[in-house]
Amino acid sequence: MAHTEIYFKDWCPYSQRALALLTRKGVAFEAIDLTTDKAGRELEMRERSGHTSVPQIFINGRHIGGFDDLSALEQSGELDQRLSDKNVASAA
Repeated sequence: MAHTEIYFKDWCPYSQRALALLTRKGVAFEAIDLTTDKAGRELEMRERSGHTSVPQIFINGRHIGGFDDLSALEQSGELDQRLSDKNVASAA
């Protein structure tokens, strides 16, 4: 299974939807909580994704986008393919 990371804030409804979608699919993921960002992880997220909003999702190091992007991949059936890909893609 692919390595999946999600940067989120617990008060954000889009973050909660993304976490729920990944959980519902049984995806093991690294959840990076930025709610009380004390370690500068929000800056890390911005540098990796180029975005300041949450959630930001990465699969095998490749930036997927936010919840709308994740949902679109799910609707098209492409999400399962990306999640089953064990090959690490370079960050986009």
